[in-house]
Parts: sequence; structure tokens; C-alpha cells
Amino acid sequence: MHTIVLLTISNIFMTFAWYGHLKYKHTPLWTAILVSWLIASVEYCFQVPANRIGHYQFSAAQLKTIQEVITLAVFCVFSVLYLKEELKWNYLVGFAMMAGAVFIIFKEW
Repeated sequence: MHTIVLLTISNIFMTFAWYGHLKYKHTPLWTAILVSWLIASVEYCFQVPANRIGHYQFSAAQLKTIQEVITLAVFCVFSVLYLKEELKWNYLVGFAMMAGAVFIIFKEW
């Protein structure tokens, strides 16, 4: 559970680093890059321990899969609440298809 919590916190920071500046399009690009790098440096303080701790229980491929699912969930909330963008049905269908990939990766064959 520590891994999931750390990855979620990490993804919140990274989503703001990657997409938060889109709300401030008139800010100079160099400022957006600098602020994004500062936010991303905090993100790494959660991402690295999450992967280190998680690798005792999960394979690297499983960790990456967990991270991607969390990324999609965080991004959906972020884009609706922060960027005020609509979450369209085709986005949700595509995300559901990715969830099918999670099943395949975690299934013991």
C-alpha cells in the first residue's frame, strides 16, 4: 500500500509539472520550464522510494503498469477540476481498454 500512496502523490506532482503551465499560456516558456522542473524534482522524492519499496513485491513491468493507471486517474481529475476540460466518452473507453491491459499484465499465466 505504501507504493500506491507514494505513486499517487508522485503523479499529482508530475501532472502539475507537465500540464499545470497550460493554464498560464502567457507566462514565458523559460518560466514554465523552470517551475515544471522544480515541481518534478519534488515528484522524484516520491517516485524513487515508491519504485524501490514496490520492487520487493512487484516486477518492474507491474510497477510501471500501476504507475500508468494512477497517472490516468490523476489526469482525469486534474483535467476536469484544474483545466476545466470535458472528459469525453471516447477518452473513458480508451482508458477502459488500458485497464484491460492491466488485467493481462497481472494475471498469472
